[in-house]
Amino acid sequence: MKFSLSWLREHLETTATLEEICATLNTIGLEVEGVEDRGAILAPFRTARIIEATQHPNADRLRVCQVDAGEGFERVQVVCGAPNARTGLHVIFAPPGTFIPASGITIKAGKLRGEESGGMLCSLRELGLGEESDGIAELPDDTVPGQSYALFADLDDPVIDIAITPNRGDALAVRGIARDLAAAGLGELKPWLTATVESRFDTPIDWRVTFPEACPWVLGRSLRGVKNGPSPEWLRRRLESIGLRPVSALVDITNFFTFDLGRPLHVFDADKLLGSELTICRGAGETFTALDGSEHVMTPDDCVIADSRGVQSLAGIMGGAESGVSETTTNVFVECALFDPVAIALAGRRHNLHSDARQRFERGVDQALPPAALEAATRMILDLCGGEAGSVVSAGVEPAWQRQAHLEFARLETLGGLSEAPDHAVHLLERLGFAVQERDARHVVVDVPSWRNDIATPMLLDQRPDLPPARAQAAAQGAIEIDPEVDLVEEILRLRGLDSVPAVSLPLRSAVPLPALSSRQTRIAGLRRQLAARGLLETVGFSFVAMDQAAAFGETPADLHLLNPIAADLDQMRPTPLVNLLAAVRANAARGYPDLGLFEVGPGFDADGQKLIAAGIRSGHSPRLPGQPAQPVDLWQVKADALAGLAVAGAAMEGCTITADAPSYYHPGRSGVIRQGPKLVLGHFGQLHPALLAARGIDVPVCAFTLYTDAVPEPRRKRKAPPALSAFQPLRRDFAFVVAAELPAEKLLRAVKGAERNLIVAVHLFDVYEGDKVPAGHKSLGVEITLQPMDRTLTDAEIEAVCDRVVAAAQKSCNAALRG
Repeated sequence: MKFSLSWLREHLETTATLEEICATLNTIGLEVEGVEDRGAILAPFRTARIIEATQHPNADRLRVCQVDAGEGFERVQVVCGAPNARTGLHVIFAPPGTFIPASGITIKAGKLRGEESGGMLCSLRELGLGEESDGIAELPDDTVPGQSYALFADLDDPVIDIAITPNRGDALAVRGIARDLAAAGLGELKPWLTATVESRFDTPIDWRVTFPEACPWVLGRSLRGVKNGPSPEWLRRRLESIGLRPVSALVDITNFFTFDLGRPLHVFDADKLLGSELTICRGAGETFTALDGSEHVMTPDDCVIADSRGVQSLAGIMGGAESGVSETTTNVFVECALFDPVAIALAGRRHNLHSDARQRFERGVDQALPPAALEAATRMILDLCGGEAGSVVSAGVEPAWQRQAHLEFARLETLGGLSEAPDHAVHLLERLGFAVQERDARHVVVDVPSWRNDIATPMLLDQRPDLPPARAQAAAQGAIEIDPEVDLVEEILRLRGLDSVPAVSLPLRSAVPLPALSSRQTRIAGLRRQLAARGLLETVGFSFVAMDQAAAFGETPADLHLLNPIAADLDQMRPTPLVNLLAAVRANAARGYPDLGLFEVGPGFDADGQKLIAAGIRSGHSPRLPGQPAQPVDLWQVKADALAGLAVAGAAMEGCTITADAPSYYHPGRSGVIRQGPKLVLGHFGQLHPALLAARGIDVPVCAFTLYTDAVPEPRRKRKAPPALSAFQPLRRDFAFVVAAELPAEKLLRAVKGAERNLIVAVHLFDVYEGDKVPAGHKSLGVEITLQPMDRTLTDAEIEAVCDRVVAAAQKSCNAALRG
């Protein structure tokens, strides 16, 4: 909300300075976002007269001017290139040291083509006040040299811009702001009264309302014989000061009252209306052309104003081009209505139309003001445009806006933390327009003024559907009781000054702060740390990649193709971060750095939507160490990475199995799928397919893994028991089993672990042998078991019994035999 200081003084009798006004606005909750003081910017410029102008001896397009700019500059020589510089002309002079707003330069004294120049003669454009011109500004002949140009041109009027919260529709009016400042003790609010304009004829247009939910009350009147021309200077300057472009007297008057009183109005050209009735109704699919030239199709939820021909206004938002006033307008019809805030807000969003009227109606306007506002607008139209006024016509009734609010004085300290004398609290409310109806030592009851739609208005609670009716009713009644009182406490506190309210910390719910991250977020953070600890560097890549690269790692559905990509080679949502990681390997290998370990935790996309994926990649060879040659990366490294990551992410590792059906971009014989149960896939790992690498020109081994973190079930929450630590030493036994070559080692390990669950605490595979020492089609698996007694030392017989059970379990489950 912008307003000039002089406009504010039309409603506020005060001697306060600009700085005091801005400080007070901030303390009462009307935050100042900026102040534009053109008078301060233009202070160095002064009026002047060219005493003599002669041709420059060394330049055809320059003139040497002797200038009188008042005290201290009675005769200054200025070299000027303007074609209209001439003797006797009154001009704007910028002395040395003056900053020129339009060009951003600072004037310095010097020589131009050999002639001294002690300043500059300016155009309005150079002062930031006008459009491009061919010469310097020409002032009236009676201008006295040496005056401040800002004062001479009435530009010493600062413009204040304040932020408005959604509940303060009354502060979208200069008078509302003045009322708040007066209540805060910064002056007195001037009375505002308007005389009734005598009607000279019966208004030929009547109202009909068929959509009262959106428009409960509307007034209007005709004026005939008006002359619509340019507005007077005072009105044009007032609108220009807040950034509005003057259009014509009739339009400017409606804009004036929108900002002055917060009362939007609309003026129809009566000769362009068809029929003797204007109807406020629902839209019916008509195409409506607004004043800004945009076209909109009306819906049954839109409130419109229509004549016999069709829609002439999207009510409360913007008028129509067909019935707008012009310089030829002689007969008008002025509309002044109340519209439902929610209906206006929804219609504005539907049609993406923004206007000053919409901004006010959707926040709530003064519900008792329409009759007085219509009279005031009529009087200004008659004063500025002439003509005569018709009778006032209306439809609907004034809403029952009258309501009361009560305040327990003790609440000022218990709710606001600031003690206040009851007499002063009531005095502040009265200065805001609240009328006292009842008061005692404990509390006060006041009538809420019509312009404060945010106080004591009926409220709706969004309650749970399953809430018991009695409890829901009690909650609603409690809200109705407490909400108006809270509003009054807020009004008194802000007028005292928001900066005077003591800062009080919220009570702690517990001595230990509650976690800021969810359990899943904590596990994902742990996954990142685990992968980094294993020597992988974290990367962050685009979620969109080239389609041909994405196709190598999965399907590329059409609905994941970008219609307007930021680059031609970033046109497809990636199925997995492996696309980016492999591109990074390729780029580094091409620059001589093939040995990498990278990972990324980020989104992947498929036909089912977005998934969070942790992907890692290892390429090249391990470092060369003394006595050890460099080893190529292998699938066992990435398998270990994947299993370590899943363990930190919360997967139940004892229930995980490995199968050999990895996606096609992995090597078919050197890859695996990590599953939990037969259907739930937690991830993949293995060596990437040689054809995939060859197509990208990568000639070093590359292994990768992918973890689907969204698929990891939420760990069961259970109370952790203290660890059972044995006082006895563990003991280990090794077995070499001969099994079929195609048997997965994991199956044998599970069988061995299940042979004696109370004593066997760990099972490890330490050797795999295939050769002439075992039968053809078979292999030897070396397995180490760890026995941990808890209550006593095991005897040799008990140990042998456990070993026999291990051998029996392996033979039964895997047809395994001890190697001789």
